[in-house]
Amino acid sequence: MTTIFVLFQTDVHRTKASRVFFGVFSTEVKAIDHAKENGLYRHDAEVVIIECEIDKFGEV
Repeated sequence: MTTIFVLFQTDVHRTKASRVFFGVFSTEVKAIDHAKENGLYRHDAEVVIIECEIDKFGEV
């Protein structure tokens, strides 16, 4: 199975309702690099990277 990494920024409580989608990446390192380059790591926000398998049905 192929794995992708989905990048979100959320509030400090990490609620699903506060998630903002920022991209899909082939590696976790690329997702982290893009989060750093775009200033997503802040004192009032959290970065969430979710690992997902493609071609698989399910809730993220």
